[in-house]
Amino acid sequence: MSDQPLVSLRNPWFVAGVGITVGIAAFSAVVGLIWLPLAQPDLKLSGIWDAICSAAGVPRATVQDASIKPEFRTSNVVMTSEMLTKPDQVSIGRGATLSQRCAICHGPQGVSDANSPNLAGQFAAVTYKELNDFKAGARVSVVMSPFAAAISDQDMKDVAAYYAYLPRVPSNNLNAGLPAPAIVVTGAPMRNIPPCGSCHGDIDNKAGSPWLGGQSAVYIKAQLQSLASGARRNDISQQMRNVARQMTPEEIDQAARYYAAQP
Repeated sequence: MSDQPLVSLRNPWFVAGVGITVGIAAFSAVVGLIWLPLAQPDLKLSGIWDAICSAAGVPRATVQDASIKPEFRTSNVVMTSEMLTKPDQVSIGRGATLSQRCAICHGPQGVSDANSPNLAGQFAAVTYKELNDFKAGARVSVVMSPFAAAISDQDMKDVAAYYAYLPRVPSNNLNAGLPAPAIVVTGAPMRNIPPCGSCHGDIDNKAGSPWLGGQSAVYIKAQLQSLASGARRNDISQQMRNVARQMTPEEIDQAARYYAAQP
């Protein structure tokens, strides 16, 4: 048996073992920190150091600066609970004059017979937001988009104030005794669907959520389907899109019929 120390540069087995270990570690570092990150086609890196930072999980300036922008326009209206809740009489009067251009679809008194949304008694902030979204392109309609393109911000506030001033008129399908479906009262917690009434007035009202009582069932159903498919994308924080995607066709029908029957 040799008296030569185990840990010694003169020991060829020790030198070979250390050399192999260092070589494997260096090879693994090059592959894991440089080659693999650079080989990913969807990961845009500016160089070797960027690749090392990415593999190590260190935030990179290129990632922080590159904000992900949606392929469509989003609403730029910031909703608050006090928004447009105290209109003056001058604004309401101007809105009454401006609303004559809206009467062909929304009715002379804000109640539609053409399955367009009823605007009489609608929250001013809701009407204002939708007009803004049509003008900005966050919501698209062959009828409303050209109309909203030519209207000023003050005109939108005045129209919204006028319609909010009008009394809510019962629809032709009024049936206040119709029992509320489960989707309205309790939602569907297992599918992460809150009750419709928690935002739309039966239980509580959330800023920016429209009053749905008396709206056309055809209109409500069409909007829920558009939100579910992604054709309509101006809801705040995708809340309604997330809900509508989880709703069944039967639940959409039930909610539309129920709200159409309400005063």
